Order: sequence, then structure tokens, then C-alpha cells
Amino acid sequence: MDVTEATFATDVIERSKQVPVVVDFWAEWCGPCRQLGPVLERAVAERGGKIELVKVDTDSNEQLARAFSIQGIPAVKAFKDGSVASEFVGVQPPDAVDRFLDALLPSEADGLVTQGDEASLRRAVELEPARADAAVPLAKMLHARGETDEAAAILEPVSGSFAADGLLARIDLERAGTPELGDAFAALDAGATERGLDLLLDAIASADGDRDELRKVIVGVLDELGPESELARASRRRLAVALY
Repeated sequence: MDVTEATFATDVIERSKQVPVVVDFWAEWCGPCRQLGPVLERAVAERGGKIELVKVDTDSNEQLARAFSIQGIPAVKAFKDGSVASEFVGVQPPDAVDRFLDALLPSEADGLVTQGDEASLRRAVELEPARADAAVPLAKMLHARGETDEAAAILEPVSGSFAADGLLARIDLERAGTPELGDAFAALDAGATERGLDLLLDAIASADGDRDELRKVIVGVLDELGPESELARASRRRLAVALY
């Protein structure tokens, strides 16, 4: 399908929020473009509608070419969720084009995480042990059943996740047998998040060696509430005061 400056926003930017859209910037006079075009078309067709391919004639759509800094053609840009996800310039062999396209598609682990049941999450963790969006929900299931050792082991490979760090810290505190935290954890488990946070924040003031673990638990809860939560914003301010 040919796309123009008038249709680019709809046919590429908006459409890429549903399915990856590969844009082939080309021109009629460009010999390498005519070489690459059929390779792209075959490879996209082989993926059965999971990726869409459109073409932009740079001679007829000079503003688009400038907007996307097209210096040479053929230039291929893949759009996902409204923005450029990957790109290449020049003729590429079929196997390179295949790798480029396959990287745009959900992995096996992506599909398993979407399913969300325990068996699927276990398989996703096997495939990608450091994947937080698989490890954290699985660890929560195990923790809720009292299988804390396995939950902790699943969380260990995960880095850069406040939720994973928070649950690991909670497990450590529970193992240490800190009785005054029982009501806070029970409130969180019952969905009484505000009460749970209040109790944890109160506990930080009198905590000694457990302050960092408590901080991680609180930050994990705030992360799951999200940046738009007023409760998270208020609790974050209280946490800063309690710590500093």
C-alpha cells in the first residue's frame, strides 16, 4: 500500500498501535529500492498479517522524508505503538530482513505473560528468567500459598524492578519474624492498601536494621499503584520525610 503525507498519521502512526507497520521509503529511479521491495513484500506476506508493509515515495512526499531524516534510500523504518522501533538503510539479504521482521513480533514469552496463568508464567520464566512481568506475578502466587522459598528464588534473577525488590524484601522481613509488620502485610493482602502503607510508614520511624527492607517494600507498593495515584504521591512524600 502506498502512503502519503496526508495518510501517514492514520495508516502508519495510528495503525502501528494495533500491529507493527514497516515503512519502505523508496523512489522509482532507485535501483536498490526495486531490489529490496520484493524481498520485503515476500517476507511480510509470510508472516500472515502479523506485520503490515507500506511504501512512501520520497520524491512525492518530501516533507515525510525530511521529517524522518531520510538521507539515502531504500530506508526502512518499523513503527510500533506510534513510534519508530527499528530501522535499516540499504539493500539487505533475505535472512537479515527475516531477523528484522521477527524482532517486531511478540516472543513466546510475551504470549505466555499475556495468558497469565501459573503454568504459562512458569514457562515464561523458564524462557526469560529475568523478566519481571512474568516473575513478579508468579512469585506473588507462590507467596500467597506460603511457598516463599520458591517465590524468592524466582525473584532473584530479576533486576531493575521495584515490585520484585519489594516482594523479596517482604519475604526477608517475614522470615525474620517481625511481628509488628503482620497487620501491615495483612492489610495489603486484603486490598486495604492505604492502611497497609500507613502501618509500614509508621514502622519505618522506629525501625533500625530493617529500614532499607521496609523502604523497598513501600517503594514496591507505590510502583504498583502507578505515578498517577494520589495515594502513591502522598505516601512517597511521607517516605521521604521518614527516611531523611
